[in-house]
Amino acid sequence: MLIENMKMAFSAIRINKMRSFLTMLGIIIGIGSVISIVSIGDTMRSMFADLYKEVGLTQAYISIGYWLEEVRQSDYFTLDDMERIRDVFGEEIAYMDCSSGVSANAQNGRTQVKFNYEGIDWNYQDVQPVNIVYGRYLNEADVKGRKKNVVMDTDSAMLLFGVENAVGKTFRTTIYGTTDEYTVAGVYRKEISPFQAMMMGTSEGGTALIPYTLLAWPNDYFYSIRVFAKDDVNLDVFFGQLKSYIGRLKGRNPEDYYMQTAVEEMGMMDSMMGGLSAAVGGIAAISLLVGGIGIMNIMLVSVTERTREIGIRKSLGARTRDILIQFLTESAILSACGGIIGILLGVGLVSAGGMALGVTAVIRPSVVVMAVGFSALVGVFFGIYPASKAAKKDPIDALRYE
Repeated sequence: MLIENMKMAFSAIRINKMRSFLTMLGIIIGIGSVISIVSIGDTMRSMFADLYKEVGLTQAYISIGYWLEEVRQSDYFTLDDMERIRDVFGEEIAYMDCSSGVSANAQNGRTQVKFNYEGIDWNYQDVQPVNIVYGRYLNEADVKGRKKNVVMDTDSAMLLFGVENAVGKTFRTTIYGTTDEYTVAGVYRKEISPFQAMMMGTSEGGTALIPYTLLAWPNDYFYSIRVFAKDDVNLDVFFGQLKSYIGRLKGRNPEDYYMQTAVEEMGMMDSMMGGLSAAVGGIAAISLLVGGIGIMNIMLVSVTERTREIGIRKSLGARTRDILIQFLTESAILSACGGIIGILLGVGLVSAGGMALGVTAVIRPSVVVMAVGFSALVGVFFGIYPASKAAKKDPIDALRYE
């Protein structure tokens, strides 16, 4: 019986191709929009997760609380404080520096370029590896001796010197009011994903890594420290213990210090992206309601047009239930076909967009299955009234209908 009803439904759709397509259009647009929006949201969340993994999920920034009304000089961090922290948590810490950076003009002859200098320790390569193509990375002697050596990327070397291999070349720059000559110790090639490039935007300046001890000079006080925990460490426990120790070390309550972890930041970003995707997807799903109303309207027209057919079927022994199932099947197939086309449209658009941007589109199979099921459910729900109306027709009156 179901096979027969499906054949009749497909026959009715073929007879009225244009009307059937226009009826499905609302479902096509609705399903396509929902899948596209949810997939774009999932893709963005996946790219942000990958971005945080590259930056380092085990890192945290700790600073004196911005909400404190009175801040003492002793509340800030010193090189000695960092050594004490290393002595206590050496087994858990993979890397630590003073989280300092400064912008200044770099001068090479007549060429002047705005540079962003990031202060790092000699083992920063352990947590943020880069591909050194010329020269060497900063070493322990550079950091402890406060040597004015820098490591920059190839793009920055081209901006300042006109060549990638700038090892041994010097330039002048002013940091904290003091102008000195700096030497390029190494050049690395910066490999970033298209998403990272999009997030960072275009920059006309350069970037360089210098010993963090140069940015602590002359008073050796810093506002915050940056810590990378080792991969096998329980982050919640470790960061809690670290914050408590810093409070005791500085004669403050642990709550007086602000800690921002990469895991918390990623969680907030993921929640925001998920909520935004759900909200916009919900708005797009409203078009499914419009599509359902369109199906109901066309099915009512179909019932009226086929009144005589209904009368003939009933006179030949068709039961009320048979007529009901016939029209419900037609409504569900109409909606499901629209849903399948909408899925192909949504998946195609997201995949094409991902290929154009050079990213991997994330399309969850569960969303596709739910879309097909929901589209069929919409067809059944909005087909109940027309099918019920058809099933309740009196066979005598139906046979007399012209």
